Amino acid sequence: MAQVYLSYGTGKVGVEVPDANLLQVVHMKPVPPLDDPRSAVEQSLRDPIGCPPLAELAHGRESACMVISDITRPVPNAMILPPILRTIEQAGIPREKITILIATGIHRPNLGEELKTLVGQEIAANYRIINHYSERFEDHESLGEVDGIPVYINKTYLEADLKILTGLVELHLMAGYSGGRKSILPGIASLETMKHMHGYRMIQEEGTANGHLDDNPFHHAAVKVARMAGVDFILNVTLDESRNVTGVFGGEMEAAHRKAVELVAASALVEVPEAADIILTCGGGAPLDATLYQTLKAVAGCLGAIKEGGTMIIAARNADGPGSPEFTELLRRLKSYQHYYELVRGPDYIQKDQWMIQELCNGLHRCEILYYTEGFSAKDVRDFLMEPIPSPQAGLEMALKKHGPNARVLVIPEGPYVVPYLREPIRNLYSWDTTA
Repeated sequence: MAQVYLSYGTGKVGVEVPDANLLQVVHMKPVPPLDDPRSAVEQSLRDPIGCPPLAELAHGRESACMVISDITRPVPNAMILPPILRTIEQAGIPREKITILIATGIHRPNLGEELKTLVGQEIAANYRIINHYSERFEDHESLGEVDGIPVYINKTYLEADLKILTGLVELHLMAGYSGGRKSILPGIASLETMKHMHGYRMIQEEGTANGHLDDNPFHHAAVKVARMAGVDFILNVTLDESRNVTGVFGGEMEAAHRKAVELVAASALVEVPEAADIILTCGGGAPLDATLYQTLKAVAGCLGAIKEGGTMIIAARNADGPGSPEFTELLRRLKSYQHYYELVRGPDYIQKDQWMIQELCNGLHRCEILYYTEGFSAKDVRDFLMEPIPSPQAGLEMALKKHGPNARVLVIPEGPYVVPYLREPIRNLYSWDTTA
């Protein structure tokens, strides 16, 4: 027996997989962590990629807005924010003219003690920090249209003299990779814009997928929007499976982001020899697996490596429950995954957070999903179109019984942080159209 451990909340959950059935345990390819990431941040501000040093860019500016990721992303803000703030203050921008804007996208705000956890107590106490609220239409300004998509971006950001983006570059189920331009779209965009960017047709585009950039319409639209909004400097990091910093990338938005993507692609895209009958995966652990909404990224991440009719087993703590009220309400409305496609045959948009339900339904179109969580009841799991299991071990035993003694099991201990792929990919996995 092979003992494997899936990330689950702040801990792990163990599963024993018969050696004869184990196809592969998919880990990120090792990248050595930086010996001194703080020094790397300082160096990236002085000698950035594709643009002048941050101090030079900040000189003569009257105000600054720095965008940071929300609590769902494990960005080491306590390490990266102080050098940036110190640099722009020393360049002449007064502290009272600096705003830290939390790129919540369409997520909930980060307030109180959570805010201290996000940025550290000292920064929380001494700087103006505000949340982006995508549904407050009056907080946004129109920038026109991109590819037929109406663009509304946070006014506070647009009004700042110096614009800085920070964040984490990792695989992303729609944008290909997070970081860079994604801090603006969806980070500080209006819900009116995201209705289109996360609409049915955008998600079903073949290139709108994990690990894709050059052929990704979401990525290309986001870059155009970011250029319209203006970006003076970005500071992105990459992390390994233990959340150690493996790279720091500061500089011009596209050039610095592309360098980070190259490192992530080399580490997080892992070729597997064949499609699996059974995939054993998870929501990636805390903070990503706090909700079902975020956990569903695991479905999209491994869908290209499972056989049609296969079984996907997911473990996720979901300490904050399913997700937003809108997400939960729409899930409860569905009689089947086919019912979702019937709903979107009219307009692309039904309600907020429908896009992650689409990822779930795309998964259910291909395989069954067994779900283990302590975050909500077995009845809820069934209401959400999945099969509840008392443990991942029990789920594996059920799946092996179904698929037989020769079933092949693929294990992904870090969930959506790693994407397995086949040398000969399953064609049209993302582009089939149920509305025709």
